Amino acid sequence: MLLTILLVIEILVSLGLVGVVLLQRSEGGALGMGGGPSGFMTARGAGDLLTRTTWILGISFFVIALLLTILAGRERGASSVVDRLKVNAIDPDSLNLPSQQAPAGAPAPGLPATSQPAPITAPAPTVRNPLLGEPAAPAAGLPAAPAPAPQQ
Repeated sequence: MLLTILLVIEILVSLGLVGVVLLQRSEGGALGMGGGPSGFMTARGAGDLLTRTTWILGISFFVIALLLTILAGRERGASSVVDRLKVNAIDPDSLNLPSQQAPAGAPAPGLPATSQPAPITAPAPTVRNPLLGEPAAPAAGLPAAPAPAPQQ
């Protein structure tokens, strides 16, 4: 609730700060100020008022932003990723036990015992020269690879 109120105040202060900065006199003239002292205040008095207002709004903007950061950090808590892993719940004695692995030829637990699929073999490399118009032929000195078994 407090974060929401501070966030609304921060937005209002930032909008006010933007408006006050746009009203100030720039090098090439002013956006909101007339040329002469015919306004409600003289040019010097308006400049002092806008400068003070800018300082006040700027300081309040940064103070509210700092408060928002501190309150949001406290609300979230001091939890880290390591705290969420629950490292203390791990039994160190169970880490040193030998793993019970199945023999190399046995199927993995939970899978049906079926025949093993044929090993995958790569096709024999071929040499083809498109400039000579030769058909593809097996590379010299390399045995032809067996055809792959059909997939089931």
